[in-house]
Order: sequence, then C-alpha cells, then structure tokens
Amino acid sequence: MVRAAVCRVFGEPLSIEEIFLADPGPHDVRVDLVACAICHSDIHYARGEWGGELPAIYGHEASGIVSVIGNEVSDFSVGDRVVVTLIRSCGECHYCSTGDRVNCETQFDLDHSGPVTTPEGESVLAAMRTGAFAEAVVVHDSQIASVPDSVPLNEAALLACGVITGHGAVVNTSSATEASSIAVIGVGGVGLNAIQGAVSLGAREVIAVDLAPDKLRVAMEFGATATVNPAREDAVRCIRDLTDGRGVSHAIVTVGDVSALEGALGYLAPGGQLVIVGMPAAGAFASIDPSNVAALGLSIVGSKMGSSIVTRDVPALADRFVDGDLKLSELITSTYPLDEINEAIAAVERGEALRNLIVFH
Repeated sequence: MVRAAVCRVFGEPLSIEEIFLADPGPHDVRVDLVACAICHSDIHYARGEWGGELPAIYGHEASGIVSVIGNEVSDFSVGDRVVVTLIRSCGECHYCSTGDRVNCETQFDLDHSGPVTTPEGESVLAAMRTGAFAEAVVVHDSQIASVPDSVPLNEAALLACGVITGHGAVVNTSSATEASSIAVIGVGGVGLNAIQGAVSLGAREVIAVDLAPDKLRVAMEFGATATVNPAREDAVRCIRDLTDGRGVSHAIVTVGDVSALEGALGYLAPGGQLVIVGMPAAGAFASIDPSNVAALGLSIVGSKMGSSIVTRDVPALADRFVDGDLKLSELITSTYPLDEINEAIAAVERGEALRNLIVFH
C-alpha cells in the first residue's frame, strides 16, 4: 500500500489517501518515486478546465527507482534510476513508425484497467497515464528512460515534461535553425526551456516575452538575448526593432492564454512560424485573420510534449546537464513533502514558482 494525493472534487484541495497498485503487466514497471514536479497541466486538470474524471491522482513529471518489472520488460532492471513521463507509445503503429511517439494510437491495457484502487476496491484514475502525486506508480515501459547517477533525481524529474516540452518545441517541432530569430512568449518553466532549446540551436536572436519583470531577468540568465514586457512597451514595435524591422521567424507560445497567442502572430516576419505549446481551457477560441496568414505565408503548428521521443531526448538532455550545457537546478524553486502538496500547488498558482517539487524519499 502507498500514499497518494487524490482529488475527488474539481477545484478542491487534494487529500492524502492510501491506495493499492496492481501488479505490473508484461510490459509494465513499478517505479518508487523520489520526486514529482508540479506542472500547470496538473492544476488545469484538477480545476476541471480540461475535463476528466474523478477520483483521480494527478502528477506526471516524475523520477524514481524501478522496483518491479513485467516479465517482458527487457530494457530496464530493478534498481534503475529513471524519469517517468506521460508519453506511452508502442513503437509500431502508424504514428510511432513515423517517429511521432506522442500521438501513438495504440490502446494499452493500462488505458482500460488502471493500476490504482483504494483499499475498498474503488478505481482511481492515474491521470495523464501517470498519477505521480503518489509514492509509487505503475506505467508502461515506454514511459520511462534511464538517467545516470550523475543526475540527481530531483533535477531528473524536470526532464519528464517541462524540459522536453519547452526544449522540444523549438528543437523537434519548429523549423528553427541557427539563422532563426525566436520569440518565446511566457517564460515560466516551459518557456525557459524553450529558451534553452533556442540557445542550443545557436539562434540569432532569442527574445523573451512576459509580463513579469522577475521572470524576464531569469530569462536572460537562461540565455535570452533580449526581453520584452507587453505591459510596459509596444511588444510588436520592440520585436521589430530587435529584428531589423522584420519580426521574428518563430514565435513559441508556452502559456495557455488566448490573447498571448493572438498577439504572437503580430511578432512574426513573413514566412514565420507560430508554435502553440501552452493550452488554454477547453472551449477557448482565438481570432485569426486567415487572409493575413496566407498573404504573409505564415504557418501555425501545435507542439505536444515537444514532439519528444523519450528514449532519445531524455538521455540526451541528461548528458547536456552533466556537461553543464543545460540548467535544471535553477528551475527548482522549492521542495515539499507529500503532506504539503496543497501548499506547493497554491504557490505555483500564485506565480511564485518555476517548478515546485514533491519529494517522497
């Protein structure tokens, strides 16, 4: 039996309860968690903004130690230090065969019969295929990636979502190159990693756009070449001044705000690309002038989990951290025990944290 933070009413504080985990299936693994970061996606789901079902355990940005493996798991062993992601992929379907693992179309046993129940036998949703606000999880072996001993597991947890989502939006999803000028709209945890992705490409300009002066200062520490605060200055004019009057070639929108998305279109140069990473609440709509999109040859693409391949991107980013080329420790604001998860979430909602971590062991 393990403890977990279970949500039973949308928008209400999480309660700490004991749960049972099913034995792993042939390709499943049990991971005893060390840390789980709080992502805004967990908060949106817990508020009911993206739908879902209850009761549920949220949390999906985690790390830990493999404790049990299914009898057909070949790439991992008990005792392995791993990152736990929500990306579950078969490696063989139409999408997986094209390298698009985040859109895998296979239905897994864990999708139909979740691994979590209460001691009374009530089924509890492991939300986002993970349910990591808990002392342990059972996930498919495609959802984990090993990390070396040189990467602390607190920092490793961030690789599960915030880092691969932001970094991957630039490096995997967008068409950006070293010749690109890139604006990152929203420089929280995901946005800072989009900046790190742009820096890793050697982009010509990396412009951080945010309403919070403190976040813009941090963005410069992460490699931004300039900052723009739309609350204090004409963002379109500033961005054009920074790019020889043209605008940026790429705008990466990491916040789930419709007005930010609409504004970002105005930052683009002809032929520019808008990459939507942040997700507004379900039912929110943006207004776009399609004639302008066509006339300027603009493109709009979505980026889900940074178009990441777990076994490729997590180890590569871990190596960059070890080499000193990727900031992870600087993203962690505070750590909390599971019993204080509501306080940790509240601090994130107030905008006081880049990433707060729940630590278990």
